[in-house]
Amino acid sequence: MIRKQLFVIFYFASFFVFAQEPGIILRKDFRFLEEMVKDVTESSRIYPGQKLPDPFGSNNTGGVLIRPGGRDTYPAFWIRDYAMSIETGLVDKKEQKHMLLLTAATQCDQTWITRSGKGMVPMGAIADHILVGSSRPIYYPGTYDYEVQENNESQYGHFPPYCDQFFFIKMAYLYVRNSSDIKILKKEINHIKLIDRLELAFKVPPVRDGSHLVYTTETFLGVDFGFRDAEKITGDLAFPSIMKFCAANQLSWLFEKLRDKQKSEIYKDIATQIKKAIPDTFLNADGMLCASTGLSKQADVWSTALAVYLGILEDENILKACRHLDRAYIEGKLAYKGNIRHIIQGEDFSNTTAWEASKVGINVYQNGAYWGTPTGWVAYAISKVNSEHAAQLIREFIDDLRENDYRKGSEYGAPYECIYPPDYFRGPVYLTTVSCPYIVLKSMIKENQ
Repeated sequence: MIRKQLFVIFYFASFFVFAQEPGIILRKDFRFLEEMVKDVTESSRIYPGQKLPDPFGSNNTGGVLIRPGGRDTYPAFWIRDYAMSIETGLVDKKEQKHMLLLTAATQCDQTWITRSGKGMVPMGAIADHILVGSSRPIYYPGTYDYEVQENNESQYGHFPPYCDQFFFIKMAYLYVRNSSDIKILKKEINHIKLIDRLELAFKVPPVRDGSHLVYTTETFLGVDFGFRDAEKITGDLAFPSIMKFCAANQLSWLFEKLRDKQKSEIYKDIATQIKKAIPDTFLNADGMLCASTGLSKQADVWSTALAVYLGILEDENILKACRHLDRAYIEGKLAYKGNIRHIIQGEDFSNTTAWEASKVGINVYQNGAYWGTPTGWVAYAISKVNSEHAAQLIREFIDDLRENDYRKGSEYGAPYECIYPPDYFRGPVYLTTVSCPYIVLKSMIKENQ
């Protein structure tokens, strides 16, 4: 009798546990998002020999590439968009290896100056994107033409974007972690071992003497992060420094696998120093990280939320940041249909521009439109102080994806790259809009199990 009673108690307790919704997202919503990520990832694949719209040619790289989205979105292989989506678990090891080795093979092996004389591509630089027909690296945003990689009066900087070097390291780290293929680190690509290429890439983004934070000036301008390459941001740079923190930890792990304890400790120490320097350098009175210390030093939602998610902000700093984001969300200044602005409404540089120095108008593209890419980071941060508000943000995000789901037909386009009310939409079937939130939500569910 006692055994039977215990069984009944266990049965109902188990039913109660498994009936619970997983964290800040409903189970049905998570399944919907997961299926959408699978479909968008598949739409983003360019198979060997597959032809893109003219004049972009066919995929002649010998393997699958993943571009930033489906339909006609960005017809090339972008390193950062792909690297930000690997942790969905939807890219197999063979695909990962191909894209890693292609990126390594197009790494700059000799410093050179552009034809305009205004730009310099340093040895070790990683391409902004790679052409699928010729495998030629394009180091600067804004063009698909290898022969004219000029920075058009410096609108995209004198140097290639600073983030891609760190995303290259992330690609290698995730491939080795997922495949246990340690030997690839010793593989020579154009006579340089992959592990040496990773170290070379790590050292490309400039710093101030005595600091590990990524740094730039107008004279030596480089894009800090490709998701705001239309903005001019100078000084110490928050987002690429966060990426460098990740890359340092990843290199430390890779060298540990190679049984090089000395180098593993060196990179671990660099990561520790960056982690301390980020709040010391960028934190403002509201607990937000500013994007930089020079031009466009606005309080940066993306950097702040990501720093919370990665554990860079701690103790009172993390609570202050999360409370500020939560207040902004409830006041309607942070999100629109679950998508997130780079800068909170009301914290813009002026009435005519969100960022201090932008190439586009207010509330357009990266200068005030709303993006889904950081939604997971922001929801995670808000959940630290108010799980109901975080769940509400995610519901709004999923509801909009359902309403405008591109799978309904050609007149629909969600997930979009960015949106703004009432009718601004850019970049249909955009991968990181759903892959990045999915990665965060999946990790939160795993933590709660």
